[in-house]
Amino acid sequence: MPPGGGAGGGEHGCTVPGHPPATGRLGRAEDAPPHPPPPPPPPFPATDVSLEMKKKQKQEDEQEQQPLGSLPEGPLVDILSRVPYKSLCRFKCVSKPWLALCSDPKLRKRCPQTLSGFFFNKSKCGLSFRNLSGKGAPMVDPSLPFLGGKYERVEVEQSCGGLLLCKYWESYKGRNKKKYGYAVCNPATGQWKVLTLIVLPDPVDGVPVIYDDIDDFFLAFDAANPSRFVVFAPLSNSFGEFAQVAIFSSDTRRWTSVENEWGYKNVLIGKPECALLNGTMHFGTHYGTIVTVDMEGKVWREFDMPDDTPDKHNYTSIGQSQGCLYAWQIDNDNDCKLCVWVLQDYATGKWTLKHTANVSEIFGRQLDEDDHSYTLFAIHPDCNMVFITDSENMTLSYDMDNQKVSAISTSRTEFVDGALYVPCFAEWLAEGH
Repeated sequence: MPPGGGAGGGEHGCTVPGHPPATGRLGRAEDAPPHPPPPPPPPFPATDVSLEMKKKQKQEDEQEQQPLGSLPEGPLVDILSRVPYKSLCRFKCVSKPWLALCSDPKLRKRCPQTLSGFFFNKSKCGLSFRNLSGKGAPMVDPSLPFLGGKYERVEVEQSCGGLLLCKYWESYKGRNKKKYGYAVCNPATGQWKVLTLIVLPDPVDGVPVIYDDIDDFFLAFDAANPSRFVVFAPLSNSFGEFAQVAIFSSDTRRWTSVENEWGYKNVLIGKPECALLNGTMHFGTHYGTIVTVDMEGKVWREFDMPDDTPDKHNYTSIGQSQGCLYAWQIDNDNDCKLCVWVLQDYATGKWTLKHTANVSEIFGRQLDEDDHSYTLFAIHPDCNMVFITDSENMTLSYDMDNQKVSAISTSRTEFVDGALYVPCFAEWLAEGH
C-alpha cells in the first residue's frame, strides 16, 4: 500500500486490478516528505595534522643542529679528529652545523693528513713544490710567504712529520753562496726557526768549540706529539767517524751533546737516509746496519739491514710507511731488480721480503750506458706505493699491490725527486719567528 493510500491497495501496497490508484495529496509519491540528507562527514582534522607536522619538523631541526643526534660534541670531535682531512672536507656538505664543526681550526690541527706532494729544489729558483693531492691548488703555499722575502734563496734538505729542514741564503751571489744557515719551518702554520750555531764544550778540556762546518743535520718531528722538534747533528772526526751527537731541541732552543753509543766505526750515509718511527730516529750506515736513537738521546740501538740484498757493495735505503720500517735497493749494475723489505719483527730485527720488480719493465725501457741509474727516493706513508726516478727524464709512482704505474713528471726541469710532504697544522710550543 502506497504511503497514505486507501482501501484500493493490497496488503503489501500492490494495486488491485480494476481500481485506479488513490489520488489524494498524501497518496502522491512526489509529495512525500524528502528523505533526510546523510550526515556530513566529520570535519578534517587540519589542526591535529598541522600540529603533528610542526612537531616532526621541530624534531628534524633539532636533530640537524646536532651532527650526530644526541652525541656530545666532545666525543664527536674526538671521532672526527681521527678522520683523514679529505673526508673531513666532504663532511662539510652535510649541513650547516657540520660545516661549522668541520671548519674548526682546532679540529683540522688534530686531523690526520696524507701525502700532499713533494718539495724539491730547482737550480734557478730554489724551493719548489710538486702537488699530488689532486686538482686545484695545494693545501699550503709552497712559496713560504711567511718569510716575507727575507732570504734570497731557500732549499729543502729534509722533511719529517710536516716540517721542513731548510738551507737558506740571505745573498746567493759570488762568495756569498758559501754563507748559509739552516732553519726548520712548518709550511702549514708559517712557523720558522733558525738553528743557532753549534757551540759546545770540548769533551777533553771543556773549552767551547764552534762547529761551523757541519752539513749533516737530521730533523725529527712526530706529528702525533707536536709539542717540539729536535735536530740531530753527528760530530765527526777527520776520519768521518764520530764520538758525539749534538741535539737541538725547539723547546730549549739550544744545542746539547751526548756520547755516541753506536761505536766509533759507524759512518752514517747522510740525508735523506733516515726515518722517524715511534719517536725513534733511524739512520742508515755504510756498514750494512741501521743505528737508532730516541728523541731524548737516551736509548741507542743497532741492528742489521736485510741480509739478502742483491748488491752487497751498494747501500740500502730506508723509510717508514703504515707504522713500519721499510728498506729497499735497486741493483742498477745487473738486471735493475727492485727489492723492498719490511721489518716484520722490530724486537728481533727480522726482515721480510715484501716485493720484487724489474724497474726497466716499470719504465718500459732499458737503461742505456749514458743513462743515470734508477732511484727509489720515497715510499708513501699510508699505502704500498713507491716513487722512482731515472734521475733524468721521468719520475713515476708504482703501486706494489696492483703494479699500477703513474707518471708524475716527464721532464727533468719539471720534477725529478724531492722530500715528501704531509701537512701538519699543529704548532710546536716554542714560538718561531
